Amino acid sequence: MGKYLDPRADLTFKKIFGEHKHLVISLLNALLPLKDDERVESIEYWPADQIPERTEAEKYSIVEVCCKDNKQREFIVEMQMTWTESFKKRVLLNASKAYVAQTNKGMKYKTLQPVYALNFVNASFMKDVDDYYHYYHLVHDKYTDKVIDGLHLIFVELPKFKPQTISERKMQVLWLRFLTEINDRTQEVPAELLENAEVSEALEILERAAFTDAEMRAYDKFWDSISSWRTLEGDWEDKLAEAKAEAEAKLKQDKLDTARKLKAMNVMTTAQIADATGLTAEEIEGL
Repeated sequence: MGKYLDPRADLTFKKIFGEHKHLVISLLNALLPLKDDERVESIEYWPADQIPERTEAEKYSIVEVCCKDNKQREFIVEMQMTWTESFKKRVLLNASKAYVAQTNKGMKYKTLQPVYALNFVNASFMKDVDDYYHYYHLVHDKYTDKVIDGLHLIFVELPKFKPQTISERKMQVLWLRFLTEINDRTQEVPAELLENAEVSEALEILERAAFTDAEMRAYDKFWDSISSWRTLEGDWEDKLAEAKAEAEAKLKQDKLDTARKLKAMNVMTTAQIADATGLTAEEIEGL
């Protein structure tokens, strides 16, 4: 058992970034694609009734902290412990809702401020690319310097992060190391993390001794729920793969049956049967 708890859990993530404004400001400035004159200077947390609602399935798999800065820009920071493709649409929906909600406050279109959705994902979902940082926004498909400033969606695949192979800004590396290297088995903390004042403060907040018995029960319940969710998710993926394999096998057999009948009729060449069924000439000759 280590000295610290895992910062990715609901309780700990919210305690660090949902209760300490300067820490979430540091996180936003480190991870968001902001120019020097766009850096976040101060924030206010959203009222509880403005936080996006979650489904039962998302209750334990998603942790969020929502706030806006002195420029009225909106920020939704999430830790996603599991991944499905529907989460992308959920992120887009909630960011869009936050953008549209500004009009309810009497703001004119020209004064609408951008919404940033920063999503840490504790899973790899882009299997075909090595990059861990993915930034989506509205850009002209030909003139990429032409941008409609409105929705900014950032996804960070935590399992892909490797600090020794990249050269990002220092604070980005430190915060990502904090989120990926610290957990409830940590015995010793790397000196680089302890030497940074903000990350060091976050580590103090994570100390196991600072949590009450009730908080520890909630923490354990969170991880139990994540474990159960992953088991169900794994079972579903296995069943889906099995069903897919059965469907592919049936389709192949149907093609073979069709090719066998066409071959018996002796009215089509092997090449024509191959074109009609999608089988190879070798497969047809072997019937």
